[in-house]
Amino acid sequence: MSVISALPFLKPLHFRPPRSSPGRQRRHTLPASEFRCLTLEDAISVFEIEREAFISVSGDCPLHLDEIRHFLSLCPELSLGWFEEGRLVAFVIGSLWDQERLSQDALTFHKPRGTTVHIHVLAVHRTFRQQGKGYILMWRYLQYLRCLPYVRRATLMCEDFLVPFYSKCGFKAAGPCNVTVGSLSFIEMQYPVRGHAFMRSNSGC
Repeated sequence: MSVISALPFLKPLHFRPPRSSPGRQRRHTLPASEFRCLTLEDAISVFEIEREAFISVSGDCPLHLDEIRHFLSLCPELSLGWFEEGRLVAFVIGSLWDQERLSQDALTFHKPRGTTVHIHVLAVHRTFRQQGKGYILMWRYLQYLRCLPYVRRATLMCEDFLVPFYSKCGFKAAGPCNVTVGSLSFIEMQYPVRGHAFMRSNSGC
């Protein structure tokens, strides 16, 4: 059994449908809401959501389609997608990093021996924004990381206006990031995963 399937907070959320007349047929059998690791088959849906979310704000995407496929090939277990009736509505993609702070190489490299999860991107489909889904997905993702024994912390870089959001998720600002993309500069945010031994021992991990 995989780690993700064993965790209660990542199992599908099943909602009881409203009562219908005996003559009506169920339209589908997909769970109303589920969380799972992404696969290469999800890459195009991921890129479409990401492109719409970031192009209008920053002028570029954190990950291009070939980079999405790159990370979903190397470390799909460090991704998480939220699906509503089979449709991707939000996602997180991460990879492992082996340095104290992020550098330019962190944008494209996956370091299998690393103990830091570099969160490359979190994005929500435009139809589902302003509903708290980004915060919920990040919370679930961090819960999942706590059950991976090799992970000691999570880190990401964001623009100034996103610092309050990630602070609400539990991240702390580590100062200006060493990475720049064009004219954009970022704040590096870190979240300590190590030290949650109590949760690990009581979560079935």
